[in-house]
Amino acid sequence: MTDTRDRLAEAAIPHIPFDGMNMVSLRAAARDLGLSEDVAIAFFPGGGADLAAWIHKRGDESLALWLADTPPEGRFRDRIAAAIWQRLAFADPELVRAASAVLALPQNQPLAAKLLWETADVIWSGLGDSSRDVNWYSKRATLSAVYAASVLYWLGDTSEGRKDTRDFIDRRIDGVMQFEKFKASARKIPGVSMLTDLALGWVRAPKSTDEKEKA
Repeated sequence: MTDTRDRLAEAAIPHIPFDGMNMVSLRAAARDLGLSEDVAIAFFPGGGADLAAWIHKRGDESLALWLADTPPEGRFRDRIAAAIWQRLAFADPELVRAASAVLALPQNQPLAAKLLWETADVIWSGLGDSSRDVNWYSKRATLSAVYAASVLYWLGDTSEGRKDTRDFIDRRIDGVMQFEKFKASARKIPGVSMLTDLALGWVRAPKSTDEKEKA
């Protein structure tokens, strides 16, 4: 069933520039594959939003493999920037524009936020993040915002080789690193660490699949 869903999505992609990221493209894909149009509805009940999510997740899967096979080196900030840049390299601007239009609709915004979070998680996990407390959440929330801003800038970037996007990513990462330094410094102030532990000490990252199986 997963194979059929994947084949439907792949077949729908050539139709998107003409018909849009919607059920029309998915139905056309079903016809191309010799399947009933009802199959498209069964596998992608959310229409364009589900197709946008499939395309986004495929990019995340490519990034996860890239991080595992050729992990970036250098300073941590440079590794984060390299991961963001590579994630953009796996994306097609026209498909991202079409997906963004669909995911910007009010009813699809929770899905859009979830997809951004998942991309941030792929990056942090691929770079070996070992945080298990509230930092697990704050890192992903911050990186989600950085990635979202980078995508918007990238879509409008006409510079050669999208050099301006790379510079933009570097500036945003610099801002994040300054914030992380501020948090680390603040925790050294007498009383701040204790208050933080009392307020957020119960917060823990979700258990991984392996941890759930052992429990």
